[in-house]
Amino acid sequence: MDNEFFFTRLQYESGDWDVDQRMPSNLLNSLVEYTTLKVDTQEKIIALASDDIFRSPFCYISGHKLVQFNKKERENFEKYVRNGGFVFADDCNHDIDGLFAKSFERQMDEIFGAGELKKIPNDHEIYTIFFEFDDGPPTTSQELNGWGDDLVHDYLKAIVIDGRIGVLYSNKDYGCEWDYDFRNKRWYKIDNTRFGVNIVLYALTS
Repeated sequence: MDNEFFFTRLQYESGDWDVDQRMPSNLLNSLVEYTTLKVDTQEKIIALASDDIFRSPFCYISGHKLVQFNKKERENFEKYVRNGGFVFADDCNHDIDGLFAKSFERQMDEIFGAGELKKIPNDHEIYTIFFEFDDGPPTTSQELNGWGDDLVHDYLKAIVIDGRIGVLYSNKDYGCEWDYDFRNKRWYKIDNTRFGVNIVLYALTS
């Protein structure tokens, strides 16, 4: 395997894994723009049940619907995370009572133990590792526009393994927030994908 960073989207049998399709190219463009990482600008889609995930430096999982891992998906998810892998999970419903949120959190309880998915403090290093976010996770327009549960989630949750985040979990719908053609970024006063750069750099260096 070469040293290029590549973005892996996890395909799982249940639910709708293929969402926010322009987000990866936008985030990858930001990594090229702001960092010195060697970046493969083509998203990779890898089945969670495939052992190919163990070659991935960073995995993304999202959706709106049910998350119910089959036996092989569950085994791979746990092995990947416990062996130092990083998964960013984002709820497209941005709704703590929605189907994705409830079913994904239930999967985490079953795999890692009840209560292991916990809020991380807003002074966690992930918020300052590259760009600085003094108030914790940046708010999304999805939250402010009153979709989902009409709440602004002022926290992220995580599964922490041996002192590092193995699963970063968001109810904020960053996927939809970053789902636009990267060439339109110039219209934004502040590039809203900057937090995505922090997430990737944390995954690679912690």
